[in-house]
Parts: sequence; structure tokens; C-alpha cells
Amino acid sequence: MTITDAKVTGDLHDATLYYSVFGSSLEEEPDYAAVAAGLEKAKGVLRTRVGAALGVRFTPTLAFERDTVPDTAHRMEDLLARARAADEDLARVRQGAKHAGEEDPYRKDGAEGSSGDLDNGLDAEDTGDRNRQDD
Repeated sequence: MTITDAKVTGDLHDATLYYSVFGSSLEEEPDYAAVAAGLEKAKGVLRTRVGAALGVRFTPTLAFERDTVPDTAHRMEDLLARARAADEDLARVRQGAKHAGEEDPYRKDGAEGSSGDLDNGLDAEDTGDRNRQDD
């Protein structure tokens, strides 16, 4: 168990201590409940030591919270590794791929079938909102 951070209120009445827990080996899951119970049990002794070390009139109350930043960082590393592997798979699949249609599917000026007229599905008399005066 390691204390990773401490936050104290401005009036020094309350302190929150963040801790992380690691197993005795990489394969072993840490016993979070036992560590939390141990910290609660030792809270009085720890508060006495903090008070003696600080030398202030009021010793802050201690609250312990498990620091989840290392777990979150490990999860993010796993997700990034999976994303990198997916990118590598996609790059491998794309190497010999060809376009489904033409390489440049956009119509060019002067190309066949392009008369330059505006053909938007309107009749000659139907001008849509083009002749409408603004309100």
C-alpha cells in the first residue's frame, strides 16, 4: 500500500489521503477490502502521528480513498494497445486494396454528360425561392 496523494481543506480540519494497492506479484489481485479495513483500524494512531508532526491546534480528521488513477492508466494502455493492433491489421488489409469505383468519382467540367446547366429537378416556370423577396 502506498499513499499517493493528500488533500487538506484550507482550515486544516479534514484531510483526504489517496492510496494505491498492489498485489505481492503481478498475477495476484490485491486485497482492497483488507487494506481499507486496516487503514480504518489504524486511523486513530495515524491521526495522532499527523497531529504530532504538524504541531497545529486542531489535528485534521483523516479519510482514506483508494486511488484509481493507476488502474485507469493501465486500462488506457490496454485500450491503446488494442487500437494500435487494429490499425496494424487495417494497414495490412489495405495494402492490396483497390477502389470500388473510379479513382476520381467527381464530375469534371467539359466531361461527357455535363452540359453546365443547373439541373436541380425544377421546371422552367418553377424557380423555387429564387424570385422571392426577402422579408
